[in-house]
Amino acid sequence: MVILITGASHTGKTLLAQRMLEKYNYPYLSIDHLKMGLIRTGNTDLTPEDDEDLTGYLWPIVREIIKTAIENGQSLIVEGCYIPFDWRKDFDKNYLSSIRFICLAMTEKYIKDNFDQIIRHESDIESRFVDTDCSIESLTADNRQYIDGFQRAGERVVLIDHDHKRAMEDILGL
Repeated sequence: MVILITGASHTGKTLLAQRMLEKYNYPYLSIDHLKMGLIRTGNTDLTPEDDEDLTGYLWPIVREIIKTAIENGQSLIVEGCYIPFDWRKDFDKNYLSSIRFICLAMTEKYIKDNFDQIIRHESDIESRFVDTDCSIESLTADNRQYIDGFQRAGERVVLIDHDHKRAMEDILGL
Protein backbone atom coordinates (compact mmCIF):
# COMPACT_ATOMS: atom_id res chain seq x y z
CA MET A 1 0.00 0.00 0.00
CA VAL A 2 1.22 3.47 -0.91
CA ILE A 3 -0.37 6.36 0.94
CA LEU A 4 -0.09 9.57 -1.05
CA ILE A 5 -0.59 12.72 1.05
CA THR A 6 -0.81 16.16 -0.50
CA GLY A 7 -2.37 19.50 0.23
CA ALA A 8 -1.75 23.14 0.80
CA SER A 9 1.00 24.56 2.97
CA HIS A 10 0.51 24.34 6.74
CA THR A 11 -2.32 21.77 6.54
CA GLY A 12 -0.47 19.03 8.44
CA LYS A 13 0.82 16.77 5.65
CA THR A 14 4.07 16.04 7.48
CA LEU A 15 2.25 15.62 10.79
CA LEU A 16 -0.13 13.11 9.21
CA ALA A 17 2.75 11.23 7.57
CA GLN A 18 4.56 11.05 10.92
CA ARG A 19 1.43 9.77 12.69
CA MET A 20 0.90 7.16 9.96
CA LEU A 21 4.53 6.07 10.27
CA GLU A 22 3.96 5.59 14.01
CA LYS A 23 0.63 3.78 13.53
CA TYR A 24 1.43 1.54 10.54
CA ASN A 25 5.24 1.36 10.69
CA TYR A 26 5.37 2.37 7.01
CA PRO A 27 8.39 4.42 5.98
CA TYR A 28 7.69 7.79 4.47
CA LEU A 29 9.25 9.89 1.78
CA SER A 30 9.05 13.65 2.04
CA ILE A 31 8.98 15.16 -1.43
CA ASP A 32 10.50 18.29 0.15
CA HIS A 33 13.57 16.26 1.16
CA LEU A 34 13.90 14.93 -2.38
CA LYS A 35 13.50 18.49 -3.72
CA MET A 36 16.20 19.91 -1.48
CA GLY A 37 18.59 17.04 -2.22
CA LEU A 38 18.27 17.64 -5.95
CA ILE A 39 18.61 21.42 -5.55
CA ARG A 40 21.59 21.28 -3.17
CA THR A 41 23.49 18.82 -5.33
CA GLY A 42 23.04 20.99 -8.39
CA ASN A 43 20.91 18.45 -10.25
CA THR A 44 18.54 21.27 -11.11
CA ASP A 45 18.69 25.04 -11.42
CA LEU A 46 15.23 25.29 -9.86
CA THR A 47 14.90 26.92 -6.44
CA PRO A 48 12.51 26.21 -3.56
CA GLU A 49 10.36 29.12 -4.79
CA ASP A 50 9.73 27.52 -8.20
CA ASP A 51 6.68 25.54 -7.03
CA GLU A 52 4.95 25.11 -10.39
CA ASP A 53 8.12 24.03 -12.20
CA LEU A 54 9.11 21.80 -9.29
CA THR A 55 5.90 19.80 -9.64
CA GLY A 56 6.75 19.01 -13.27
CA TYR A 57 10.34 18.19 -12.34
CA LEU A 58 9.70 16.10 -9.21
CA TRP A 59 6.49 14.25 -10.10
CA PRO A 60 8.03 11.90 -12.71
CA ILE A 61 10.62 10.82 -10.13
CA VAL A 62 8.05 10.40 -7.35
CA ARG A 63 5.68 8.57 -9.72
CA GLU A 64 8.35 5.99 -10.53
CA ILE A 65 9.26 5.58 -6.84
CA ILE A 66 5.58 4.83 -6.16
CA LYS A 67 5.43 2.29 -8.99
CA THR A 68 8.61 0.59 -7.76
CA ALA A 69 7.28 0.33 -4.21
CA ILE A 70 4.03 -1.23 -5.47
CA GLU A 71 5.84 -3.63 -7.79
CA ASN A 72 8.07 -4.71 -4.90
CA GLY A 73 5.10 -5.19 -2.56
CA GLN A 74 6.39 -2.49 -0.23
CA SER A 75 4.33 -0.06 1.80
CA LEU A 76 5.28 3.60 1.63
CA ILE A 77 3.90 6.97 2.67
CA VAL A 78 4.69 9.79 0.23
CA GLU A 79 3.92 13.32 1.35
CA GLY A 80 4.32 16.69 -0.24
CA CYS A 81 2.72 19.41 -2.26
CA TYR A 82 4.30 18.53 -5.62
CA ILE A 83 1.56 16.18 -6.82
CA PRO A 84 -0.34 17.21 -9.94
CA PHE A 85 -4.13 17.40 -9.90
CA ASP A 86 -4.31 14.76 -12.65
CA TRP A 87 -1.89 12.33 -10.96
CA ARG A 88 -4.16 9.32 -11.56
CA LYS A 89 -3.55 9.42 -15.34
CA ASP A 90 0.00 8.17 -14.66
CA PHE A 91 -1.13 4.85 -13.16
CA ASP A 92 -3.13 1.95 -14.52
CA LYS A 93 -5.82 0.26 -12.41
CA ASN A 94 -3.34 -2.27 -10.98
CA TYR A 95 -1.27 0.51 -9.46
CA LEU A 96 -4.28 2.61 -8.46
CA SER A 97 -5.72 -0.23 -6.42
CA SER A 98 -2.62 -0.02 -4.21
CA ILE A 99 -2.67 3.76 -3.70
CA ARG A 100 -4.63 5.59 -1.01
CA PHE A 101 -4.86 9.30 -1.82
CA ILE A 102 -5.34 11.99 0.83
CA CYS A 103 -5.54 15.72 0.08
CA LEU A 104 -5.68 18.12 3.03
CA ALA A 105 -7.03 21.67 2.80
CA MET A 106 -8.33 24.23 5.24
CA THR A 107 -11.46 26.27 4.72
CA GLU A 108 -11.27 30.04 4.61
CA LYS A 109 -13.22 30.27 7.88
CA TYR A 110 -10.84 27.85 9.60
CA ILE A 111 -7.82 29.86 8.45
CA LYS A 112 -9.34 33.16 9.61
CA ASP A 113 -10.41 31.74 12.98
CA ASN A 114 -7.19 29.83 13.65
CA PHE A 115 -4.37 31.67 11.87
CA ASP A 116 -2.29 32.23 15.02
CA GLN A 117 -2.61 28.56 15.97
CA ILE A 118 -1.68 27.46 12.43
CA ILE A 119 1.52 29.51 12.61
CA ARG A 120 2.26 28.34 16.16
CA HIS A 121 2.18 24.70 15.00
CA GLU A 122 4.04 25.11 11.70
CA SER A 123 7.20 23.49 13.10
CA ASP A 124 5.64 20.70 15.17
CA ILE A 125 7.31 17.94 13.12
CA GLU A 126 10.04 19.70 11.18
CA SER A 127 11.84 22.96 11.84
CA ARG A 128 10.72 25.48 9.26
CA PHE A 129 12.26 28.77 8.38
CA VAL A 130 9.90 31.54 9.39
CA ASP A 131 7.75 32.28 6.35
CA THR A 132 7.26 36.04 6.54
CA ASP A 133 5.09 35.88 3.41
CA CYS A 134 2.60 33.55 5.11
CA SER A 135 -0.63 35.44 5.69
CA ILE A 136 -4.31 34.71 5.99
CA GLU A 137 -4.69 35.79 2.38
CA SER A 138 -1.83 33.63 1.03
CA LEU A 139 -2.98 30.56 2.98
CA THR A 140 -6.55 31.08 1.81
CA ALA A 141 -5.46 31.37 -1.84
CA ASP A 142 -3.18 28.31 -1.58
CA ASN A 143 -5.91 26.20 0.02
CA ARG A 144 -8.49 27.37 -2.51
CA GLN A 145 -6.17 26.30 -5.34
CA TYR A 146 -5.85 22.78 -3.87
CA ILE A 147 -9.57 22.47 -3.16
CA ASP A 148 -10.59 23.63 -6.63
CA GLY A 149 -7.90 21.74 -8.52
CA PHE A 150 -8.31 18.36 -6.85
CA GLN A 151 -12.11 18.56 -6.73
CA ARG A 152 -12.18 19.41 -10.45
CA ALA A 153 -10.02 16.31 -10.99
CA GLY A 154 -12.65 14.25 -9.13
CA GLU A 155 -10.64 13.79 -5.95
CA ARG A 156 -12.00 13.91 -2.43
CA VAL A 157 -10.43 16.68 -0.37
CA VAL A 158 -10.36 16.44 3.41
CA LEU A 159 -11.56 19.87 4.46
CA ILE A 160 -10.30 21.06 7.80
CA ASP A 161 -13.07 23.39 8.87
CA HIS A 162 -13.45 23.08 12.61
CA ASP A 163 -10.98 20.96 14.56
CA HIS A 164 -7.58 20.07 13.05
CA LYS A 165 -6.80 17.40 15.64
CA ARG A 166 -10.15 15.71 15.04
CA ALA A 167 -9.63 15.76 11.27
CA MET A 168 -6.27 13.99 11.71
CA GLU A 169 -7.82 11.45 14.09
CA ASP A 170 -10.63 10.77 11.61
CA ILE A 171 -8.11 10.04 8.85
CA LEU A 172 -6.14 7.77 11.17
CA GLY A 173 -9.30 5.98 12.30
CA LEU A 174 -8.87 6.95 15.93
